[in-house]
Amino acid sequence: PLVVVVMSGSAIALNWAKPNANAILQAWYPGEEGGTAIAQTLDGTNNPSGRLPVTLYTGVDQLPAQAVVLLHAAVDQLPEFTDYSMARRTYRYFDGEPLFPFGFGLGYSTFAYADLKVSEKIAAGDPLQVEAQVRNTGPREGEEVVQVYLTFPKLPGAPRRALRGFTRVHLKPGEQQTVSFTLKDRDLSHVSPDGIHLVRTGHYGISIGGGQPGTGAPVVAGAFDIQGERTLPR
Repeated sequence: PLVVVVMSGSAIALNWAKPNANAILQAWYPGEEGGTAIAQTLDGTNNPSGRLPVTLYTGVDQLPAQAVVLLHAAVDQLPEFTDYSMARRTYRYFDGEPLFPFGFGLGYSTFAYADLKVSEKIAAGDPLQVEAQVRNTGPREGEEVVQVYLTFPKLPGAPRRALRGFTRVHLKPGEQQTVSFTLKDRDLSHVSPDGIHLVRTGHYGISIGGGQPGTGAPVVAGAFDIQGERTLPR
């Protein structure tokens, strides 16, 4: 078996490693005890539960064109930065298929989600209560990082989705736990093109799971409606 251990400060395009390696361990800059931590993770003493805090792209071609120019141009040839659009920037606005998505991570346990409970509709400004059941379906105890993502309707300035909460739970094999979150008005808002935080009318999606919805991570998903509009203070 081939395991690729990556020690880097940010994202690397691991295009060869993904289809050819049996596993990839992203160790970042692990410090003086890094060798011990890596060894214990590889031999199974440690059951990893980390999640990616960045998106791993397949290459610079997935980034906005101007960003690519900035990465490759000499310092004295840098173009004027004129495009401040968020299109294709960060997981919130990226519409392609990354190599590994923000929030992704595996361990030696597996988890399943069920019984999502969320209000069908709320008024703008009201909090949203959401909960679900998470169960350890693997053969050993482990920790799961439960993530809540909000999917926005097509509104000016709104992202495709955004992480709006997370928590870590430790479960034994077969053990189940209820996880609940309260999303406040700022969690349900987005920033308009003119820089205003707004909670706006529309049909929203919500998911609770081990990663982003639609990326292969185990999730349970639903939807709700916001009625009315509210402007939030800066």
